Amino acid sequence: MSTGRLEAFSDAVIAIAITVMVLELPRPEGVTWSALHDDLPVLLAYVLSFAYLGIYWNNHHHMLQATDRVTGGILWANLHLLFWLSLIPFTTSWLGENHLAAVPAAAYGIVLLAAALAYYLLQTLIVRDQGEGSLVRTAVGRDLKGKLSPVLYLVGIGLSYVSATLGVLVYAAAALIWLVPDRRIERTVQHRADGDRAVS
Repeated sequence: MSTGRLEAFSDAVIAIAITVMVLELPRPEGVTWSALHDDLPVLLAYVLSFAYLGIYWNNHHHMLQATDRVTGGILWANLHLLFWLSLIPFTTSWLGENHLAAVPAAAYGIVLLAAALAYYLLQTLIVRDQGEGSLVRTAVGRDLKGKLSPVLYLVGIGLSYVSATLGVLVYAAAALIWLVPDRRIERTVQHRADGDRAVS
């Protein structure tokens, strides 16, 4: 089957997760800038989680643009990824409302780690279905970012028990790595399209 319904469903889940997060943001008590001070951890957790959901949405979109078809296994792997992404609002709220306490910071990292592994599984199943010569396989290449991210999440989880702030800073560093534009799939799809036009 085509990727259209899978993309639409995934987009909706990610959009709902972002909406849930923003609706859970507390309203400051007062009308001065200092009134935001007590809510700053919640706002910072929201910004980090919004960035992560945006990163996943962007990469997921590009990966499916390079995917010709989906199988039952790919559908289930995608649901597995969406399950972990749907937990981001919960851990974001827990982390922010408890002012970066150790256990909520570790739980946040566990969800990020699980989402990264779920994304890797989805990518692997797409490559397995479509072959080593597929657009996705060509675009992914050595996937250094994909391999580094789980390591950073594990470090962040461990550091959370020493200093939750350090753990969250590691999660933020991992997000910054992904915020640097990664155009591997976009370039590969464009190159293939240019080649097809040249042939025709």
